[in-house]
Amino acid sequence: MKIPGPDHSITITPGATRWRAMFDNHVIADSGDALVLCEAGCAPVVYFPRGDVSMEYFSRTDRTTYCPYKGDAAYYTILMDGHLAENAVWTYEEPYPAMEQIRGRLAFYPDKVDVYAVEDDTVDPAHHNTKAIDEVIQHTDSGSGSSQKTHWPPSEDVPRP
Repeated sequence: MKIPGPDHSITITPGATRWRAMFDNHVIADSGDALVLCEAGCAPVVYFPRGDVSMEYFSRTDRTTYCPYKGDAAYYTILMDGHLAENAVWTYEEPYPAMEQIRGRLAFYPDKVDVYAVEDDTVDPAHHNTKAIDEVIQHTDSGSGSSQKTHWPPSEDVPRP
C-alpha cells in the first residue's frame, strides 16, 4: 500500500455540479453527490454513489485490478437493449484508508460510457441534446396519476373531427 503524497498526488473533491453517465443513449447514472478523483498523470475520474446508478443493467465480472494507492478494483459489465460494454465500470469496495471516500462508488471507462457534467438542469448541447427529452419526462405521469410538472396548455380547443 502506498500513500498519496508530493511524488504521486491524488485528490478527491465533491463534484461542483450534477454529473450523468450515458450508455447507448440512456442515462444510467445521475447524481448531485459525485466525487471527482484527480490522480497524478491521469485524467480526472468521476465516482458515482451506487444508489444513483441503474445497477439493474450491470453484472459483476471476474476481472480485478490492483492499484497500490487505492487497492483492489472489481468490475461490472453493462448489458442494455442488446448492447454490451464489458468491464466498463469499476469500484473499490474495500479501498485503502487514504481513499475511503470512494468506497463502493462506481466509475466508468470514458471510451465505453459518456460521463458529463450537467449544470442548471441543462445538458451541454455540444455533448447531448437531451433537454427536450428531460422536459417531456417531467410532464409525464409520475406514477401517482399526475404529472411531475404542470400540464402543458392544450394545442387545440376541441378535438378535430
